[in-house]
Amino acid sequence: MNRNRMDTHQKLTIGLFGFGVVGEGLYKVMQQTPSLNASIKKVCIKNAGKKRNAPASLFTTDRSVLLNDPEINVIVEVINESGPAFEIVSTALKNGKAIVSASKKMIAEHLQEILDLQIKYDQPFLYESAACASIPVIRNLEEYYDNDLLHSMRAIVNGSTNFILTKMFEDKLDFKQALVLAQQMGFAEADPSLDVEGFDAVNKWTFLLTHAYGIVGKPGDIVFTGIQNIQAGDAAVAKEKNFQIKLVAQAKKLNNGKVAAFVLPQFVKSDDPLAFVKNEFNGVVIESGFADNQFFYGKGAGSFPTASAVLSDISALRYHYRYEYKKLYHHNPHQLSNDIYVKVYVSFDDWKFVPREKFEWIEEWHAESDRKYLVGVMPFAELKENSWWKENNTSLILAPEPIIEDIEIRKLKKKSLELAGILD
Repeated sequence: MNRNRMDTHQKLTIGLFGFGVVGEGLYKVMQQTPSLNASIKKVCIKNAGKKRNAPASLFTTDRSVLLNDPEINVIVEVINESGPAFEIVSTALKNGKAIVSASKKMIAEHLQEILDLQIKYDQPFLYESAACASIPVIRNLEEYYDNDLLHSMRAIVNGSTNFILTKMFEDKLDFKQALVLAQQMGFAEADPSLDVEGFDAVNKWTFLLTHAYGIVGKPGDIVFTGIQNIQAGDAAVAKEKNFQIKLVAQAKKLNNGKVAAFVLPQFVKSDDPLAFVKNEFNGVVIESGFADNQFFYGKGAGSFPTASAVLSDISALRYHYRYEYKKLYHHNPHQLSNDIYVKVYVSFDDWKFVPREKFEWIEEWHAESDRKYLVGVMPFAELKENSWWKENNTSLILAPEPIIEDIEIRKLKKKSLELAGILD
């Protein structure tokens, strides 16, 4: 039953969990938007002794003060810990409160449970800010691409790794130097592993696949890695080929109706829209049946860009907005498939670490220098099932157009045999 549906003119009374970069940004932004007709009644924080730029009376360390207050009709949750965030969200939904969240890890890990709770308690749960901060990608996937004509989606969804790659490519820094600079400028955490090893990006991609293709899964269902093994030599090879290197999240609908999806470093052509996404910015390229390519670009991190997305979700609650999950509930949901081939670049120190027998064929190999590399085609399942490509200082980067379907492989093999004179 709908126990607490807000009408357009009802004042939004907010209980805010978290007062870090995003939480404080939201507090400041709301002070400048009085027309929203919303106010923060209470903020729950962990460390009561920390000095904050807001009245002390606003804060509490007791989450029940917010969750059990009947006047609070919206819970905004912007904390970092997945487990506590899910406890807050689930309790708030049970208590008839609408939710706005920025916790991408929590959403990715508990998406099916959250979907069930939304249905059971008939409350909205919005999280535009969890994906690409200032870019309204979820709302567009929900409202604009509401049919089966979504061919593919490619995106840079992590600003920290994009900043590091930009500095490696344009300023010729090595990975460690670029990472230190990212930390100094506030784009990477003291422990940057969630960003640089791809966890943050795959968390976002998990629920973006739900809105794009109706796929409800876990981050572990998607093949991914980050940029931790990218070397300065890889950037030099990219420049020779007139490519850039980006950490690209990709999804493509296959001829068999299933979807191939992954988050991996990729060579990007100089005229690709994603090549123009620099530093901490994010970008999304969506290809659909009739609209062709559309490109979304904006800041993917930071206090005010993220707070603006949270504010947009809060505002949408005034108009009863909620995600309909059209691809999941109103279409036949797609399924993930690993039954493709991919064209890859692999650099390494020693041939013994690269299982050459796993490749369908090798197009290039360069073994004359200390750092060796090859370009070849292999079954994507090899990346799913084995981890040699993440180990022993090995670096794997996808080609600009990496996905090759089985039917294309058969045609290429037949053509090579014809050229060799084996077939008539």
